[in-house]
Amino acid sequence: MLYQHILVAVAATPESHRLVAKAVSIARPLNARISLITLATDPEMYNHFAAPMLENLREVVQEETQQFLREIARQAEYPIAQTLIASGELREHIKAFCQAQQVDLVICGNHNHSFFSRATCSAKNIIGNTQVDVLLVALE
Repeated sequence: MLYQHILVAVAATPESHRLVAKAVSIARPLNARISLITLATDPEMYNHFAAPMLENLREVVQEETQQFLREIARQAEYPIAQTLIASGELREHIKAFCQAQQVDLVICGNHNHSFFSRATCSAKNIIGNTQVDVLLVALE
């Protein structure tokens, strides 16, 4: 398949570099675009209960997430077309991004190694919801 736009679902973990490397290996020969999407922790619950000195927690989390995306994009050694920081239900953001940006491949990691966990993994929701090809990369 000749993919033109690959969306990689990443998290602030070392395994995400493996996912981006996989995307680059697919995109480079095709000159395809790569975009990254990640979830940011929504600290609203913490802000509600936290002391006043934690009022800017949302901004701190947002900046840390942006820094992570900048660093993973820099290390990709391939142009990253777009990055998106989402909150809430990841599958809905992936679906909307795929439709709006003509994504034809989504890459995400899979930590599930047992039969039961594979059958119930969260990637199943992404597969059933996006209507594009999804590549699950086994992560340790």
